[in-house]
Amino acid sequence: MHAALVSNETPARTETSVLLVEDHTMVRTGVRALLEASKGFRVVGEAADGNEAVRLAMELSPSVVVMDVALPGLSGIEATRQIRKARPQTFVVVLSMYGDRQYIAESLRAGATAYLLKDAAFTELLTALEAVVLGKTYLSPAVSSVALDDYIHRVRSDGEPTGLEKLSAREREVLQLIAEGKTSGEIGETLKISGHTVDTHRRKIMEKLDVHNVVDLVKFAIRNGLASLD
Repeated sequence: MHAALVSNETPARTETSVLLVEDHTMVRTGVRALLEASKGFRVVGEAADGNEAVRLAMELSPSVVVMDVALPGLSGIEATRQIRKARPQTFVVVLSMYGDRQYIAESLRAGATAYLLKDAAFTELLTALEAVVLGKTYLSPAVSSVALDDYIHRVRSDGEPTGLEKLSAREREVLQLIAEGKTSGEIGETLKISGHTVDTHRRKIMEKLDVHNVVDLVKFAIRNGLASLD
């Protein structure tokens, strides 16, 4: 009987496919170069806005999406929500310049499995990517205490729906575009709906949030991560 041959070599790790979502070309290019220089990761696509991110996630089926929060057209938070709903097997790592409680909390509620700040070392991004691929959650030390505080707040509130949770996905899209200064006609053209329908959505948003003017709507959108002051 011939002895079986046993290899001592460790099987090569399958590359993790990554979709990069970032509206600043220089940042996106830099992250891509760093990932491609690292073993185990392969960038399969890039997107500069939230709608493109959702489309490419459906088309390319990446293992992980590295997502910015402040994106034109459709926020990174809403894009995360749509991607995770349609493709729960795709993980989202948020890489943002915002460490505010609402950005962190809404990103996690939307389904992000990691959140870190853009000023983190590149090795931290690799750590986050490796963690989510293994089914773990990763929070940068700079934001973990903020996320814990929000969790405690939600537990004490008995699950009462607040803020964005009161709005439908379409209403959140309309709210973001309002906050970006778009007219009803421009919003309708972007979302492929009539101006009348946009006005109806605006009225319902105001009723649900108990907000009575556009200025307060914009303030709400900024506080909840749908728009930025940039």
